[in-house]
Amino acid sequence: MERQFNLTDLCLIFEVHQPLRLNRRFHFDLIEKGIKNIDDLFIAYFDNEMNKSVLNRVAERCYIPANNIILQEIDHCRDENIPFKVSFSISGVFLEQCEMWRSDVIESFRHLADTGNVELLCQTYYHSLASLYQSEWSEFEEQIKMHQQIIRDFFGKEPETFENTECIYNNEIAKRISDMGFKTIITEGIEKILGWRSPNYVYKAKNLDVKILFRNYRLSDDIGFRFSSPEWDQWPLTAEKYAYWLASTPGDIITIFLDYETFGEHYWKESGILEFLRWLPKEVEKHDNLSWCTPSEASSKIAAVDEVDVSQESTISWADDERDISAWLGNDLQKIAFNLVRTLENDIKNLNDHRFLKLWRYLQTSDHFYYMSTKSGGSGIVHRTFNPYGDPAESFTTFIMIASDLNARCQLELRKLKYKSKMILRKLPERKGFIFFSGFARQTGFIAYSLEEFYVILKKIDLRSIWFHLKRGDFERWLRHVIGDTDLANFFSSLKCETICNETLRNKILEKVKRRISDLKSVDVSLRSLNMSETIIH
Repeated sequence: MERQFNLTDLCLIFEVHQPLRLNRRFHFDLIEKGIKNIDDLFIAYFDNEMNKSVLNRVAERCYIPANNIILQEIDHCRDENIPFKVSFSISGVFLEQCEMWRSDVIESFRHLADTGNVELLCQTYYHSLASLYQSEWSEFEEQIKMHQQIIRDFFGKEPETFENTECIYNNEIAKRISDMGFKTIITEGIEKILGWRSPNYVYKAKNLDVKILFRNYRLSDDIGFRFSSPEWDQWPLTAEKYAYWLASTPGDIITIFLDYETFGEHYWKESGILEFLRWLPKEVEKHDNLSWCTPSEASSKIAAVDEVDVSQESTISWADDERDISAWLGNDLQKIAFNLVRTLENDIKNLNDHRFLKLWRYLQTSDHFYYMSTKSGGSGIVHRTFNPYGDPAESFTTFIMIASDLNARCQLELRKLKYKSKMILRKLPERKGFIFFSGFARQTGFIAYSLEEFYVILKKIDLRSIWFHLKRGDFERWLRHVIGDTDLANFFSSLKCETICNETLRNKILEKVKRRISDLKSVDVSLRSLNMSETIIH
């Protein structure tokens, strides 16, 4: 069959992810077993019996049979006019579970990757909300690098396209992704961003040389949410009908992006969903204006038609009817849980212990916050369908118990002598900074989030502010109870008897704080050298 010059490319992408669901019996297990060893916390925090069971079930219903179908169709279409191509975005947490319990699933995906007709996308390793940590981007970038590495290690591929967790996107996220070298991003083709424009074209991120492929949510959801609905006026959906819709849809590219579990898990084999997948490439082949492609191929050969502007306030995703971030941060339960995890970052990383770090990162997985949603309507039904606890309140209490336990263990560890200097010098989360006032209810605009920032501000702040806080005991309380430095706290306590606030007093304070910072840094360097020596000896 002779192909038309004006083709519409079809970009078929599958999201592959399973979270590590939390152990709702953690509180009882803690009392009964008295967990003391950090190495036992993976078993204590996560319901691995459930996680293994879910993975085994979905592997048998979806991953293995769907992979086999795609592999067969790639081979079948290899010599045809329209070679079949698909793409996968596979989370690191999913691959870890497969490595523990279902190595055959990894091998099945490896066979697909080796065909040359499959692109593996990059995402955050832990399928997390790290891109929403606002001003702090290091964790987001670290998880992306981790995901790039596991794709290299497992499949020998270098990801070229990025899909953020649940297609979360805004200009700032695009900037970070562009800076990391990606040329293509996948996100949701929603009207509040596109306006009158169609999702079936390639766009550019605002002021960046990175292309955006927009998911056609109507055509995607025809499969993902309406496939087996008898109430739908287009039911039953056949591969022949769907291919006709694709061929009749104008545009340069149609991006169909689905949860892979749609095929055999959300809709069982008996619904006909796997046969739909089997016959779709054959039916597409009948239309001479259609061609399969991967995101990186589309990005390299199709010119962008316009630029898209998505502010942080307008952040989009593919979740729920709102297609924003309310699926994870739409109520107070979710925000409390999210803020707890986010504020643990500095303390966890100051420990420099990979076991604590890994546990903390498992708690960042977006699913934990998704389960806490209290939405009603169609979106609420979907949330409840996926919730392993059955109730948002239980999801919240389970999460808070485990996250609080991790925090407590982290704080106890940081109190040990080897961490003391690092703990005092650490950067604090935003809500624990010292806010400088010049008088009652008169903020100066200066906030210190560390001892070093405290020193810098003391050098330039108005003397009235120093006197105000000194007489109230604010410096002493912050240094003792937040920073954790008894030495400096006692020094400031001794200054309460001062009767004159002048530059001499400022210099006295600066000299003490500067010397204390220097001493703490010297101790930290010495302890690190000692720890390295002990590691080498052992």
